[in-house]
Parts: sequence; C-alpha cells; structure tokens
Amino acid sequence: MSDTATSGVKQGFQLKSASVSMTALELYYFDDGEFEDVLRDKISQAPGFFKDIPLIISLEKYQGLDSELDFFKIIGTCRRNNIHVIGVRGGTDDQRRLARGAALALLPGNGQRDRTHEAEQADEAEAAVVAAPTNAAGDPPPAKIISQPVRSGQQIHAPEGDLVILAPVQAGAEVLAAGNIHVYGPLRGRALAGIHGAESARIFCQSLEAELVSIAGHYKISEDLQDNGWKSAVQIQLRDDLLVVTPLDKA
Repeated sequence: MSDTATSGVKQGFQLKSASVSMTALELYYFDDGEFEDVLRDKISQAPGFFKDIPLIISLEKYQGLDSELDFFKIIGTCRRNNIHVIGVRGGTDDQRRLARGAALALLPGNGQRDRTHEAEQADEAEAAVVAAPTNAAGDPPPAKIISQPVRSGQQIHAPEGDLVILAPVQAGAEVLAAGNIHVYGPLRGRALAGIHGAESARIFCQSLEAELVSIAGHYKISEDLQDNGWKSAVQIQLRDDLLVVTPLDKA
C-alpha cells in the first residue's frame, strides 16, 4: 500500500483522457512578414472564434525550401495575436527535431513522409483500436441528444458520434461532434462537425444563422453564409475542400 493511501492524503492530481477541439494551420511556406499579415486578416473575419485557441501547425503540405523552419518566429507571431501553438503535425525528421527544440508536441501525419514515424507507433495504434468502444453488433456510437436550448457561452461536445439538438443553438454557444450535427431549430452559434477529420460529416439545421460552421477543419463565417440559405433549412457538406450549403428541400 502506498504512503499516500496509508496516510489518507488525497493525491494532488489525476491524469484523465480528454477530447479537445483543435484548429490546424496548414502551412505551405513561411515568410515572416506575410505570415502575420495573413494571420491578422483571418482573425479579423472571426475574432471571437480565434481568440486564445490552441493551434496545431500542419506540415503535411509544406513546400518551403528553407532547411531551418523557424518555429520560434511562428510561435511568437501567433502569441502576439492571442493564438497558442501547441504542436506540429507531420513534417520531416529535421522539421520535427526543430519543433521539439521549440517545446512543441509532435503529432503523426498522414503523408508519405510520415510513414516511418507512424510505423514506430504501430503498437500504440493497434492497442488504441482494440480499446476503442464498440457494442456487440459493431455499430457506431449512438448519437448524443440534447433537448434543451444551448445557451450563449455553453459548449456541447459529442466526441464519438453524431450530435442531435432538439432546440435552438444561441449566439455565443458552440456545438462540436465527431460525426454529423443536427439542429432542429435556429443555429445561431458555432457548429463544428467532423472534428477528428471526418470529411463526410454534415451539418443540418432548420434555420442557418450561424456565427461559424466547420467540417473537418474547413470553415465559413456568417458573412460567407448569408448569400446562400441564410435563415432557411439547409444542410452543409464538404465537396472538394469547399463547404457547400444546400437547401433541405433540394438536397
């Protein structure tokens, strides 16, 4: 028996699994001045969404010619704009070494150059698959159903399946799901479907009035949405990396 258990003193902390919505910055090349200009432009489109968010730098499509990617400059620029870089996805061995030197977490990517890194984690990945929750029939997880309005400041999260909301989602609220999102009422807040990368996920709502919608990391803000299906029943899906809004009566 441990000394802690014997003395009756409660442990100072516990480690638990957590599922957090992440935004990825897909970097194609890096120019310090241009990077900050473009970042500020993006933030100005949805300042409330980007304030104090955790950010992953994705290098899976990086084509810069520089051998020494300066992560400290990227981190500093993001911090000046209230964005917190916490890790790097993908990249070459040299890039990942530099990211580690900048105290960033290393996440495996899906590109060819990350196959070696992923192979090193094969045992862990296999164990995770074995431990994944399933039912006897092997069906996907059941939908999470919310019957009350989602108020401003609330966040509703369905980390393993669809999210069904039988009431309005108010401005300032956020709903997230690994699968589809169904809102049987006005959608006025933020809705993020396919948060783990499921590009087949969709968003359905009875009245599109959203501050922001996102599928698998691709997003549109309210200004982009008002030209198509605004305040009407729609479905939103991803086609060729673009979010497409379709009236439900024409879906």
